[in-house]
Amino acid sequence: MKSISTKHDSSQPVTDTAVYLFDDWFDPIEACVRERVREFIGAMIEGELDATLLRPRYERLPKNAASAPAAVGHRHGHRARSLIGTFGRTEIEVPRARLNGPDGKTTEWNSQVLRAYQRRTLAADALIAGTYLAGTNTRRVRRALKALFGGAVGKDTVSRVWRKVKADWDAWNVRSLADEPIVRLILDGTVVDVRLDRKATAISLLVVIGVRADGLKVLLAVKSMGGESAEAWRSILDDLIGRGLRRPDLLIVDGGQGLEKAIATVWDGVPVQRCTVHKHRNLLAHAPERLHEEVTADYTDMIYATTPAQIESRRKAFLRKWRLKCRAVADSLEEAGDRLFTFTRLPPSQWRSARTTNAIERLHEEFKRRIKTQTVLPSAETAAMLFWALLASGQISMRKVDGWRTLARTSIGQPIDLAA
Repeated sequence: MKSISTKHDSSQPVTDTAVYLFDDWFDPIEACVRERVREFIGAMIEGELDATLLRPRYERLPKNAASAPAAVGHRHGHRARSLIGTFGRTEIEVPRARLNGPDGKTTEWNSQVLRAYQRRTLAADALIAGTYLAGTNTRRVRRALKALFGGAVGKDTVSRVWRKVKADWDAWNVRSLADEPIVRLILDGTVVDVRLDRKATAISLLVVIGVRADGLKVLLAVKSMGGESAEAWRSILDDLIGRGLRRPDLLIVDGGQGLEKAIATVWDGVPVQRCTVHKHRNLLAHAPERLHEEVTADYTDMIYATTPAQIESRRKAFLRKWRLKCRAVADSLEEAGDRLFTFTRLPPSQWRSARTTNAIERLHEEFKRRIKTQTVLPSAETAAMLFWALLASGQISMRKVDGWRTLARTSIGQPIDLAA
């Protein structure tokens, strides 16, 4: 009996031979431009070689002139090279030459326009890296850029381009901070999944954002750590201080015990603001679910009051009510102490930006939205580097803090009275 097989006849993978939407779109303008690009690049390299040999192709130096320069070398054919740029993939005939040395020996001429072993232009690398940072994983970049590069860019190419970014990442990690006019720090951590020993493992990314005197927010550090311990935070703070970071006027933190201990060690006496959003979550964690709306209403009414006196009176009312209704909620609020209300010592125009670590929280959301297509990142260092690259490339931007016009001349006032 004759068997029926559905196996593809071609030796090529089905994904390489299948026809997709846009594959049969032909643009004569694009085709003509790419052909001219090949000629233009070839002319550039030929002109570079003409300048090196002191004569154009097929011409010789005069032999009888007294001032005629000595021959510096000779041509010997061409070499085929493939180059990928924003103009697509093109094949180029690169001229070859031998240059005469002072010792009588000859060496191979190397073009400075098209470097040895160069396969892509820097603009093409930037486009590939930008596509990856925009949220396309390494395997999908080939499909996304197929119309431009003709399928010549795969996941291995993306990985090689990404490794080039590491040089900029390493330089950023050791840059001097002595000239940064930092007046405020925002510190928080986030958890991401990375691949360690072939298993998905949750690690902490510790993030430090600085606020300049002009209100601009800048990323100062992002490190991959096993957790948010005091030792982990201390190593980051010591590194920032070692690179010249000045003592800040205010610290905005998430309330983690490890971070609190590290701050007390290196910057004892600097005013600290506990994030009001994190504390709200803590209060809800101590209350039954049926009381969540009531806790939220009372807490919001207190935190978003318009004057320090109102905040003080509403805090006392909150504690009196919840000591009777749910003691754990009142105890959680008291645990934060006056650090939850440090923002009231600033001008009211700055309260919104000083109350929370939302500047980092928003970055966390954008970062997690970006890595959703990959699920698990290949390494801990890749996670930290990707977080930095999203900001450094402009994929994610940070605006000035509220009340920035008064940052440079702000002095920290006295805390509110917490006596209940």
